[in-house]
Amino acid sequence: MSARDDNTMTEGSGNVFADLGFPDAEELLAKARLASAISDIIKGRHLTQQAAAEALGTTQPKVSNLINGKLEGFSLERLARFLNCLDRDVEIVVKRRPRSRTRSRIVVSLT
Repeated sequence: MSARDDNTMTEGSGNVFADLGFPDAEELLAKARLASAISDIIKGRHLTQQAAAEALGTTQPKVSNLINGKLEGFSLERLARFLNCLDRDVEIVVKRRPRSRTRSRIVVSLT
């Protein structure tokens, strides 16, 4: 039976980067979620990439990379600062890992 004929599905973990085996999967997902929020705000405000760059204190090519998911060179801290520039608060909550989970994690929750 070929892969096309196989109708089995594997449920994902909720983190595509982990499912693909990236060692820094949680950080990558956190960055992707923050970048998505920034992109949504830029689009919602109908900002050009140049206007967004000016608001964020960066360059238009960097805004283009961010909007297109090319997040190399963007730290979590930098993305958080961008959100602050767009009038968003960013809260970081540190809490004890439940005993039921074997690994600690990084989670971004958007409200």
